[in-house]
Order: sequence, then C-alpha cells, then structure tokens
Amino acid sequence: MEEIVVRYIHFLGILFLASTLAIENVLLSKSMSSQSIKRLAVVDGLYGVSALVTLGAGLTLWFAVGKPSEFYTKNPIFHAKVGLFLLIALLSIIPTVFLLKHRNTTKDNLFVPQRIIVIKRLEMLLLLVLPLLAALMARGYGLLSS
Repeated sequence: MEEIVVRYIHFLGILFLASTLAIENVLLSKSMSSQSIKRLAVVDGLYGVSALVTLGAGLTLWFAVGKPSEFYTKNPIFHAKVGLFLLIALLSIIPTVFLLKHRNTTKDNLFVPQRIIVIKRLEMLLLLVLPLLAALMARGYGLLSS
C-alpha cells in the first residue's frame, strides 16, 4: 500500500508540474505588467514545489519502496530520464531568478528577455520526452538480460 501512495504522489507531482509549466508558457510574453509578473512568479513557485514533490517521490520509489533499486539503477533509460529531469530543473533556474528579481517591480511594462521565453519553451519540449522514457522503462526496455 505504501508503494501505491508514493506512486500516486509521484503522479500528482508530475501532473502538477506539467500543468504549471504549461500555464507559465501561456502567461509568458515579451512585455508584461507588474501584476502579470507577480502572478507568473507565484505559478513558477508552484512549479518548483511540484518538481520537488516529483523528485522526492521518485527518489522514495527508487530507494525505499516498490521495486528493488537495481531495477532502476541498472537501466540506462532510467538514467536518461533522471538526467533529462535534472536538465529541465537546471534550465528553470534562469527564468526563476528573473522572476524573483522582478516580482516586485513597479514598472507598468517589463521587457522579458527572449532567452527567458526560449528556455520556458525548451523546458516544455523536453518535458514531453519524459513520458516516453517512462513508458519504455515500464515495458522493460533498457534492462540487460542476465
């Protein structure tokens, strides 16, 4: 039962992560009002929390409950999945710093650098690959026959 609860939390984290990232991509534009920046900063904070929930539940599944850790550790597809997740997390630091820096701006319109928009779009694109890697793992791809 413990594994089911952790898997459920993991799935909820993933759904919330994808949802908040999609919302960020919809709200983000080249020029934004101070109110829009504040709103986007809140959504970005929720995105970060959902990433931490997803990571925490994933690590719990890897090391504490469910399948033996070797099932994951010996699978190169799993390593690609974790690496991609970490790449997305690292990429998200740049927009997060921008939003934290400007969330209390008093400017009527704030110019958002193109690189911030490109990074958020790239995060979304990379996130689309994660379910494919998860599906491959679930079917046993990447495991070497002994």
